[in-house]
Amino acid sequence: TEALVSGDKVQIVGFGTFSVKDRKARTAINLVTKEKIDVPATRVASFKVGKALKEAVAK
Repeated sequence: TEALVSGDKVQIVGFGTFSVKDRKARTAINLVTKEKIDVPATRVASFKVGKALKEAVAK
């Protein structure tokens, strides 16, 4: 957790890599009211599956 907060990647060999990505601010539409909504920029956690895990699940 602390590593991701500071912007570092966390790699678990054979499992995958956790990282932080920045999402840009954007405009969305409320599907019920059709009203435009401004969604602010934010940082989100991301996970990329490692090769070993991907191959194990595919079997």
